[in-house]
Amino acid sequence: QVQLAESGGGLVQAGGSLRLSCAASGRSLNNFVMAWFRQAPGKEREFVAAISGGTDNTYYADAVKGRFPISRDNAKNTMYLQMNNLQPEDTATYYCATTTFYSGSNYRTLPTPADFNAWGRGTQVTVSS
Repeated sequence: QVQLAESGGGLVQAGGSLRLSCAASGRSLNNFVMAWFRQAPGKEREFVAAISGGTDNTYYADAVKGRFPISRDNAKNTMYLQMNNLQPEDTATYYCATTTFYSGSNYRTLPTPADFNAWGRGTQVTVSS
């Protein structure tokens, strides 16, 4: 069974940067898609970014494209989200997710939470103006 643990959240001023990490344990995720979602208070959980297994194809929500590059280190079974030029609207709890049923190499539409079957507990990111 896969366990995911996020880290790296915190409080930052607008324009600042943070790097989130998602460490996986229980099995190797090298061949499976990993993704970041976020959820602000009173809002639905929304897709942020994903990276496929094997091919490292990347997918981004329009709101973060060009600011939040996603990457993974298969040797460490870890995924990262480098968040640059953070804005107050980026304030949310950030969750990492994976599914062991799909590599994520050919999404035709952006993933949704229903596409994933393992989740971390989340890390809080707060951006002050």
